[in-house]
Amino acid sequence: MSGNKEVITGSDFKRMVMGAYSEFLLEYENINALRGGGTLPGTHVLRTMAAAVQPLADTKDDGIGGLSRRVATAAVFGARGQAGVVLAQLFRGIGKGLLGKYNATSSEFGKAFQYGILYAQRVLPEGEERPIITVAKAVAKGAYHAVRANVPITEILAAAIDAGEDALTRIGREDAGARIMFNFLSGCMKGLDGNFVSPAMSLSLGLEAQSGMPDPRVDQVAPYCMQMRVKNATADTDALRAQLKELATFVQLSRQHGGVEIHLHTNHPGAVLEQAVGWGPLRDMRVTNMSETHALASQDAVMRVACVAVAEDADDGKAWQKAGAHVVVAGSPGSCPSVSELVNAAHSDLAESYILVSSCKDYRLVFRQARRLLGARVELVLTESPEAAKKALAAFDDTKTAAENAKAMRAAAGI
Repeated sequence: MSGNKEVITGSDFKRMVMGAYSEFLLEYENINALRGGGTLPGTHVLRTMAAAVQPLADTKDDGIGGLSRRVATAAVFGARGQAGVVLAQLFRGIGKGLLGKYNATSSEFGKAFQYGILYAQRVLPEGEERPIITVAKAVAKGAYHAVRANVPITEILAAAIDAGEDALTRIGREDAGARIMFNFLSGCMKGLDGNFVSPAMSLSLGLEAQSGMPDPRVDQVAPYCMQMRVKNATADTDALRAQLKELATFVQLSRQHGGVEIHLHTNHPGAVLEQAVGWGPLRDMRVTNMSETHALASQDAVMRVACVAVAEDADDGKAWQKAGAHVVVAGSPGSCPSVSELVNAAHSDLAESYILVSSCKDYRLVFRQARRLLGARVELVLTESPEAAKKALAAFDDTKTAAENAKAMRAAAGI
């Protein structure tokens, strides 16, 4: 075993993530071309990466463990499409492997990367082994041997890429999922070496988007749910709402128990708390990371059960509502809704429980991820066409529970 003493810092990790994002900016259209049809895996993974890199622009945490967790949180919550969910789980595994570390040795980072591969493999349904799984296993094996040899992280990544390329050669055909894995690894290598130039984002200069490329600011997520009570009977709720909207994407206020009940979603819970301490004594405060499994507290819900569907535009939304959907989330096969948009819909307190109705095969992992985060208050009806989804909605009965409805709706859709 060599005497490698390399240390991977938070700054190194930032460059790796930015390198991966830059690589996807250059390659996402080529990845889309490999899939064909209406789904756009390259776009989905690029937008998932855009959500993941947002926290790096303004975080004050320099430790690799804290940075990797923030990136993983944003990636899981901002994931779009099957490719985005797989990538987000890769980040989640890396974050788990680096938890609590300020710096990491090459061996520690290599082991965290192997952990990420394991998480990415687990999120895909069982069945016929896909090229991305074959390649992921080969990548993990290549990384394992390099980690055992205690070589620098660039050599670990190079070994992983070589092993994956050999596996893809044996498969005998190019594949979008496998190409995403290679682009991620090569982007990390370029970032670590500083050998990349991002055409759309600079951590030192701020955010900007060039013509024809997705604007990363559109994909910024607010994964922290804050609930608190301000004990101030005279508080001006309109003024509080105006201040909170500058820090949050979702804000609900109600006057109760001699004060104001606040429910919001933000990416900056510390900034919200700093504002809130000036409004009056704070009570019953809770901060929930919505990218981790969490239970929704049933408030004064208007409905017992509500159905959630995905619509391409306003006219399509009206059609889905006419078909029986109570909540409509924006999205299409080419622009899959994010996990955060589905979770936010279920946080609205419209209903005690929700049924998420998918109308496209590429939505399936995103819907499953949303249910994994939200737990028992959410049921899934995973159809693969708008026609089947509308048959399912037609079978909804507001006198039944979510579980009873989901079973009947799946039968009506033939799944």
